[in-house]
Amino acid sequence: MATILEAAWNLAQVNGIGGLSLHALAREVGMRQPSLYAYFDSKNGLYDAMFADGNRQLLERLEGLELPGDRRKAVKCFMAAFVAFAVENTARCALLLQRPIPGFEPSMESYAVAQVALSRATSLLQTAGLDSQGDVDCFIAMVAGLIDAQISNDPGGDRWIRHLDRLTDMHLDDAQQRRERQ
Repeated sequence: MATILEAAWNLAQVNGIGGLSLHALAREVGMRQPSLYAYFDSKNGLYDAMFADGNRQLLERLEGLELPGDRRKAVKCFMAAFVAFAVENTARCALLLQRPIPGFEPSMESYAVAQVALSRATSLLQTAGLDSQGDVDCFIAMVAGLIDAQISNDPGGDRWIRHLDRLTDMHLDDAQQRRERQ
């Protein structure tokens, strides 16, 4: 299964996540297309396996980080790793962070893997002072916007993502100021 998923990711990176074909995948791994149904019940089943696999890759990357003790620096380090992961493979980013495939929705089991990554990010943000769900939601939307702008407008560059630390500071400062006014 790992070989099939790796081949699927490679094809998706070349053809786009929506351009992934079971026929091409079967050819790539040296099987006939009907043989793939022993692993996936449908193309959406393949996408579901890829969704879980991509989120496991993300978790592995994030778990490998040595976060600094300073909470703000820890958020910046964590988010820099998250953003780098997202922009390095646009097909994986699209499947994990957007909904580009009509009719595809990850299974509860696959989505649970994504929830682990999100809960780690949320917990870290909360320790840095984003104690309201609205603050966390705004921060996540901000990071997603940076990723989208980077992929769309400067693929392979850093025009947008180089502002991550600055925007993190602005958001954390804003949350702190609003808490102090209360």
